[in-house]
Amino acid sequence: MSGLIIRLFVLIAVFASIFFISQFVLTFVIGRRAETRAINRRLQLLRSGLSSDQVSSILRKDLLERLPENAGPVARTYYAFQRTVRMAAIQTDPRVVLTMCTIAFAGLAALILFLTWSAKLPVTSGVIELIFGISAAIAFGIPILLISRRADKRRKRMEEQFPVALDIFVRALRAGHPIAAAIELLTTEMEDPLGSEFGLVSDEVSYGANLTDALSALAERWDLDDIRMFVVSLSLQSETGGNLAEILGNLASVIRDRASMYMKVRALSSEGRMSGWMLTVLPVFTFVSMFLVNARFYLDVATDPMFVIGFTTLLLMYVIGVWMIRRMIDLKV
Repeated sequence: MSGLIIRLFVLIAVFASIFFISQFVLTFVIGRRAETRAINRRLQLLRSGLSSDQVSSILRKDLLERLPENAGPVARTYYAFQRTVRMAAIQTDPRVVLTMCTIAFAGLAALILFLTWSAKLPVTSGVIELIFGISAAIAFGIPILLISRRADKRRKRMEEQFPVALDIFVRALRAGHPIAAAIELLTTEMEDPLGSEFGLVSDEVSYGANLTDALSALAERWDLDDIRMFVVSLSLQSETGGNLAEILGNLASVIRDRASMYMKVRALSSEGRMSGWMLTVLPVFTFVSMFLVNARFYLDVATDPMFVIGFTTLLLMYVIGVWMIRRMIDLKV
C-alpha cells in the first residue's frame, strides 16, 4: 500500500512539475510576443542603432509609386498586386515574388511533363493544358491566396487602430502640441502597422513634404476611406480654420459608428462571405489535392479531344464566378 502511495505522489509531482514548467514557458513566450507587438518596426530599427535617415530609407523601400491616371488594366492589376504584397508586410520586392512564382510554375510544369512522359502516357494538347493548369494553381494560385489573406488581416488591423490613433491625436492637440508633434506621438504609442506608417508620414513632413500629400499617400497605400476623411478634415481646417481637435473628435465618433454598422452588416452577411471564400478556395484546393493523390484521374481524361474545350470553359467559368462572388460580398458601409 505504501508503494502505491509513493507512486501516486511521484506521478502528482511529475504532473505538477510539467504543468508549472509549461506555464512558465508559455508566459515567457506570450510576454515576449506582446512586447514585440507593442514596439513597431520603426522603433525596433531605431533601437538597433540606426539613424532616423537610415530607418526612413529602409521603410521607404516598401512604398509604392503613384499609379498614373491613364494606366491600363495590366498596370492597374500589377499595382493592386504590389499593394497587396506591401500590405502583407512581405519584405521581398513584388517583382521578385512574381519571378519566384514564375520559376516555380516552369519547374513544376517541366517536372510533371517529365513524369507523364516517363509513365508512357500520351502527351496531347489536353494533357499539356492540364499540366499548365495544375502548375499555375500551385505556383500562382495558392501563394496569392495566402498573401491576400495576410494583407486583409493587416488592413483590418489598420482599420481597428485608426480610431484609437485619432483619440491620441486629439488629446495631443488639446494638450497644446502642434500637429507634427501629435503625429510623432503616434509613431511611439501605436503598434504596427499604423505606428510605422505614421512614422513615415512624420519623416516626410520633417523633410519638407506637405502633410496632406503625405497622408493622402498613406491612404492610397492602404486604400482606407477613414484616412481619406482624416485628410479632408485637415485640408478644410487649414483653409477655413476652426477647432481641429473638435473636428477630429467628431470624426473619430463617426468612424466608430461606421465601424459598428460595418460589423453588424458583416455579421448579417457572414454566411454569404464564408460561402464566397469556400467557393473561391475549395475548387483550387480540390483540384490540387486530387491531382497530387491520383494524377491519372485527370490525365486519363485529358487525352480526350473535348478536354481542351471543356477545361478552358471551366477555367473561364471559375474566373467569372470568382469575380461575381467578390462583387457580391464587397460591402460598402
